[in-house]
Amino acid sequence: MKFQCTTLFWLLLNATASSFATPSNYQSKSVTTSTSTVSLPFVFRGGSNSGSQLSAAVESPSQSMVSTENLDLLSERGRAAVQSLIDSDVDSSQSHVYGDWPEAGTQDEDKKRLAEQLADLDASYPGGLSTYLSKARTLLKESADGMNPFEEYEAIVPEGESLSFDGEGTMSFSEAEQLGIEAMPGAVFVLVAGGLGERLGYSGIKLSLETNLCTNKCYLEVYVKYIQAMQYLARQKTGRDDIRLPLVIMTSGDTDPLTRQLLKDNNNFGMDDDMVSIVMQDKVAALKDGAAGLALKDGDRWNVQTKPHGHGDVHHLLYREGLVDKWEKEGRSHVVFLQDTNALVINSVVPTLGVSKAKGFHMNSICIPRLAGEAAGAIARLEHKTDPSKSLVINVEYNQLDPLLRSQGDCTGDVADETGYSPFPGNANNIIIEMGAYAKTLRGEDQGVVLEFVNPKYKDETRTDFKKPTRLECMMQDIPKLFQKEMKDTANIGFTTFDRWFTFSPAKNALDAGVEAADKGNIAPGTMSSAESDKYIQNQRKLKFAGVDLDVTEPEDLVKVAGIPVTAGPRIILAPAFGITQEEIVDKVKENNKISKSSSLVLDGHHLTIKNLDLDGALVIRAGNDSHVTVDGLTVKNKGWELVENDPSEEYEETVAIRGYTMAKPEAQEYIINEPGNFVIGADGELKK
Repeated sequence: MKFQCTTLFWLLLNATASSFATPSNYQSKSVTTSTSTVSLPFVFRGGSNSGSQLSAAVESPSQSMVSTENLDLLSERGRAAVQSLIDSDVDSSQSHVYGDWPEAGTQDEDKKRLAEQLADLDASYPGGLSTYLSKARTLLKESADGMNPFEEYEAIVPEGESLSFDGEGTMSFSEAEQLGIEAMPGAVFVLVAGGLGERLGYSGIKLSLETNLCTNKCYLEVYVKYIQAMQYLARQKTGRDDIRLPLVIMTSGDTDPLTRQLLKDNNNFGMDDDMVSIVMQDKVAALKDGAAGLALKDGDRWNVQTKPHGHGDVHHLLYREGLVDKWEKEGRSHVVFLQDTNALVINSVVPTLGVSKAKGFHMNSICIPRLAGEAAGAIARLEHKTDPSKSLVINVEYNQLDPLLRSQGDCTGDVADETGYSPFPGNANNIIIEMGAYAKTLRGEDQGVVLEFVNPKYKDETRTDFKKPTRLECMMQDIPKLFQKEMKDTANIGFTTFDRWFTFSPAKNALDAGVEAADKGNIAPGTMSSAESDKYIQNQRKLKFAGVDLDVTEPEDLVKVAGIPVTAGPRIILAPAFGITQEEIVDKVKENNKISKSSSLVLDGHHLTIKNLDLDGALVIRAGNDSHVTVDGLTVKNKGWELVENDPSEEYEETVAIRGYTMAKPEAQEYIINEPGNFVIGADGELKK
């Protein structure tokens, strides 16, 4: 979930600005120089292989800024990029980039390096670098002026559903799940994974982090195994062996090599090569001031600083790579967008698909109950005061929601209702989009380039210079602006809310930051250890619902390990193959089962049934796809597994240090069955065929 500390300023691309999306669209632009005004035709291009190409029939203004000898040093694309930057720089805000170049023969390789980088920046941004800088100037001016983007809107609670795995909701959980099962064959998955784990205190990619220490499975493996389990269930339900569910991973320059290596080292975690695709987002130019001047790296005037553009890039990338067209031709029905380090979200995919199907939602945001005033975005319907066609359902950041609510109705602001929560659901940043509406929207003139915002940190009250360079950013959940533009009032956008324990526990904060938050009373500090603990707790609740005799950890039961409140147990992992639906879990857990608080349990297998288990220790059962295993009357008592805090005087690898503990595994009973056939594990503990 993305939190903003200052007001975000938004820009909806208008028809003129967004017309860059059509490669054949030529425009004419007047450029004023010190000696003449000339009309220079140029074309805006999207995609990664071409940027804005400028062709002048007369002497370009750049030739008076950069000598002909210096321009001749550059490649054709580099020269075009430099010319384009100069010709679009009407206020000289970029003169520090192209001005005062030494004569040819001095620092020639540096000049070429800068020109090639400008060409790359020009090519990677739809419409070119000039379009990026033009939008940046507009947004930065709005920011400096303190413009309120919601001045003409009122916020109301949008249409949506509330589901509860083990409680009451506005729609039956089982009904939503059954509808979701029907929609499973048409699903495709997109995993947004452009960031490193630096905020967690980890230098690698977040997808490689272990979700738990019972199985040591990383996030990427958990997501892949979930997709495979959904594919398996869809085949079982339909009798169709041709159902295959694809995965697309959006990477960045920082994460792309490591993501590819992780897949290669693990043979795609069992997924077919043609079912895994990677699209890589590009970084955008950093900006040094309110005039959108390009920020150069300290100590290197020939290198422009770049920063991530945000996960909103995913929509344009899917369009650019032709994936949406491909999926639509294949008859796919829904695109499921997931974030990289929230393993619990997979619980909510099937029922959310069901709600989308029942309500006809073109976009459905997976949400959680939100405390009033909580630093988390909310889903709201923004009703335009004078033009209903501009109304839409979209994420509103918390620091925008309260001022907006204070300006309308009873002017009380972001307050709780009778439930104790805000009536506006909290945005968990995972969405499901209907394919037909998505394809239509992406084929519009913006081609998936979503609403952008800028969030500069100013040095002083003049609001002109920044403490550090900023950039334009975008978020994938802001695509409703494009739905509104392309589908008008036919766009049907809603939400589905789940209990937090069921769908939301991201790993995003370093251990030290988590300990500080926990010391202030926060029981959800967002660390690797709290995310692991919440994974165990949600499985406790699932088995409790299925009738197992066990203690479910409540907030008051949490104990601190390495300073973070976590469950004391039992630690339970239900692999996706064991069950991704409520129906499967209830069907596989039968009769009288008992699990002690100190126990650890791992269950993995499509055809694994548990009956009359009495567990006090550690038990692992893994069954292959063709292995039918029934546990009946098994009693397990052993030393089990326990958490051991790290020694403060010792140095640990990052993966260990970010948790603050290891798991000691002195004793466990383990069954690994891959042989096809029917098996029973009885009271004597023997595996019999």
